Amino acid sequence: MDVDLWREYSHNKQTYRELAAHYSVSESTIKRRLQGIKEEFECKHIPTGGVVLMDTTYFGKHWGVTVFKDASSGTTLWRKYVVDERLADYQEGVDFICSQCYQVRGIVCDGLKGVFKQFLGYPVQMCQRHQIDIIRRYLTRNPKLPAGKELLYLSKSITKLSKKEFITLFERWKEKWIDFLDERTKDELTGKTHFTHKKLRSAYLSIKRNLLYLFTFESISGMPNTNNSLEGTFTALKNRLRNHNGMSKKNRKRFIDGFLKA
Repeated sequence: MDVDLWREYSHNKQTYRELAAHYSVSESTIKRRLQGIKEEFECKHIPTGGVVLMDTTYFGKHWGVTVFKDASSGTTLWRKYVVDERLADYQEGVDFICSQCYQVRGIVCDGLKGVFKQFLGYPVQMCQRHQIDIIRRYLTRNPKLPAGKELLYLSKSITKLSKKEFITLFERWKEKWIDFLDERTKDELTGKTHFTHKKLRSAYLSIKRNLLYLFTFESISGMPNTNNSLEGTFTALKNRLRNHNGMSKKNRKRFIDGFLKA
């Protein structure tokens, strides 16, 4: 009963009260049985290889989970609870799945600083959606400057363009606005100068740095251009958790483990 009970609780959005009524027992009995479940949630049978989707999501301040997912099957390959996003944890995950005889054919990630160098030996795809989000954070959803409006529009088109098309348009944008990007303003107090359009320049440099990894998927069979599948898993997980407010951190972890295994 207990495994079925957990499935109903975690995936069918059943509350303690609803489960107690269904099984004709008290809420305290339901709670005790859920807490006592000893099912091992680690994935025992993972694919032999493929493209790995990797990302981290958070459930509160300094508490989240890093997850690896096989792009083709949707199988959760590895997960770890973390306080922040670190290269060391991603490397730990890769080491683990490789130790389980999983052949990594490629990686899709969010472009965490240093991640491309960390996994230099693998084909790495920078999630195009994450790149769009980065540009939006720098420029806002409604940039005032014409150069910003054009760059935001171009970045939002990245998922619809080929590498050749995007680079051509990006180079045209740069040639048009290079003098504007290089404008500097003098601080009257210190006499020092700084770039006038800092956020626009940061958005431009972000694309320039990541450009080499934004279209890796074009040459790797089965590699998606985004982490949307994993993001969808995170969204569904958080929606389910909202139905069970008040759980202890220990039970939330058990819930997450069970959800990711399913």
